[in-house]
Amino acid sequence: MGVEIERKFLVDEKLWKAVQPAEGKQLKQGYLSHDPAKTIRVRIADNQSFLTIKNKGNGLKRLEYEYEIPLAEGEELLQSFCKRFIHKTRFEIRFSGKLWEVDVFIKPMNGLILAEIELTDEHEDFELPNWVTDEVTGNPTYYNANMLL
Repeated sequence: MGVEIERKFLVDEKLWKAVQPAEGKQLKQGYLSHDPAKTIRVRIADNQSFLTIKNKGNGLKRLEYEYEIPLAEGEELLQSFCKRFIHKTRFEIRFSGKLWEVDVFIKPMNGLILAEIELTDEHEDFELPNWVTDEVTGNPTYYNANMLL
C-alpha cells in the first residue's frame, strides 16, 4: 500500500530566487476525477508520464499510488479527458537532510510558489528553510486539483 505524508508551504519569492537551482522539470498535469474523496491525475514530467491515484486521507496521511505509463498514453489521456491543465516548473532542493519539491506555477495561479516535503511520520521533526513562509497543508485553496475547478 502506498502512503504519502506531506506538508505544504508558501514560498517567499525573493528568498527562493537566491537558492533556486538552475534547472527544474516542466510539469503538465490534468485530473481525470475531481471527486472530493479521491483524485486521479495524469502528469507529464519532461519525457515521462504518470498516472496517480490519491484519496482524501486523514490528517497529513493519505493513500497514494503512482504508476509510470507510456508518454504517448499520458498525452492522449490529457488531451482526451482533461479540459484544463496545470503548468508548473518543479525544482528539487535538499535542505537539512530533507528533499523539498518547490513548484513555481505558470498556469493557473501564475507566480504562486509552493514547497512540499514528504515525511516518514506525521510527527517527524524537520527544519524549515528561510524561504518557506506560511504552512498551507490541508488548505483546499492550494490543492492542485482545486486550482482547475
